[in-house]
Amino acid sequence: MEWRIPLADVDFDHEELEAVEAVLRSKWLTMGEITQQFERDFSEFTAIEHSVAVSNCTAGLHLAMVVLGVGEGDEVIVPSLSFVATANAVRYTGATPVFADIGGSEDLDISVVSIESRITPRTKVIMVMHYGGYACDMEAIVGLARERGLFVVEDAAHAAGSSLKGRHLGGWGDIGCFSFFPNKNMTTAEGGIAATNDEELAHKMRLLRSHGMTTITWDRHKGHAWSYDVVELGYNYRIDEIRSALGVAQLKKLRKNNMIRRLLTEEYWRVLGEEVPAVRLPFWRHRGESACHLMAVLLPEGTDRTMVMERMKQRGIQTSIHYPPIHQFSYYQRQGGGQSLEITEDVAKCELTLPLFPGMEAADVREVVDGLREALV
Repeated sequence: MEWRIPLADVDFDHEELEAVEAVLRSKWLTMGEITQQFERDFSEFTAIEHSVAVSNCTAGLHLAMVVLGVGEGDEVIVPSLSFVATANAVRYTGATPVFADIGGSEDLDISVVSIESRITPRTKVIMVMHYGGYACDMEAIVGLARERGLFVVEDAAHAAGSSLKGRHLGGWGDIGCFSFFPNKNMTTAEGGIAATNDEELAHKMRLLRSHGMTTITWDRHKGHAWSYDVVELGYNYRIDEIRSALGVAQLKKLRKNNMIRRLLTEEYWRVLGEEVPAVRLPFWRHRGESACHLMAVLLPEGTDRTMVMERMKQRGIQTSIHYPPIHQFSYYQRQGGGQSLEITEDVAKCELTLPLFPGMEAADVREVVDGLREALV
């Protein structure tokens, strides 16, 4: 249907069109100099030394697991209140995702206390996900990991432009993985980046993203090499020049668009607090500077969420749910279900995601809140 206020929208204009047209005119479509520029630009933006562009964030998370040596018999602690890719990337290696609870209704990020309670001799990695672009307690998590000899991977799919104490999220742990899916703060359609300050890990990820080959097609095209060796069992996780061109253009808009998202989020919090005080507002007190990827609210206990979403739909306002808990999905139940995460499950029953994108105005926020207030009556 045609939404009057969609959940998300893409900020494309002549810059993206011209960038893609330039790639098409060049006739070089696979990973090449535009991808290299995108990686340089992203590293400059985040101050994370090495950026490895990949086909999507899930591929980046999988590469992170592989280069950190995760495999059969290992455990990786993950949040359940996340997109399923967070846990799937662990399963791809044969390792076991161990789900930890969140902090509470005001903090939907993974809980440090819950993480610590799930560490065993088999634990190898702690994987966090910065929900909505709001920083996990990275000082405590990294400190715990170093104390226990564990790696830290940041699922930073929501966090392009988020920071904590002046350090960009994705740069606190050993590897941070970003998503550029169309609903994200910047998009390359599909696409992602795995970022790290460790040169050796970056080298391994570059090798594995392209079949474990010692040179790539672009090197041979430029005459830098004539052949190649395959030194590892790699994958085809390459990004292409069209998507990298979109990334270069989108990255230039990210800082401004994130600022608009923050202002819209503050407006939401103000109007919701005045008009619908029964609705709880996660992260209204939060660490660091958020990219404000999601506008998540918690409906009053006992609310028929499906009815609320249907009434919002009738007004042309799109809403969503972030997320059905991963540990409750049929596949993960078959992998050893029965685990209970009380806070995650309680929050997931009443979470509702409202529209948030830079093209919105204060009047749109007011209309969404009015629609929510009436839907709750």
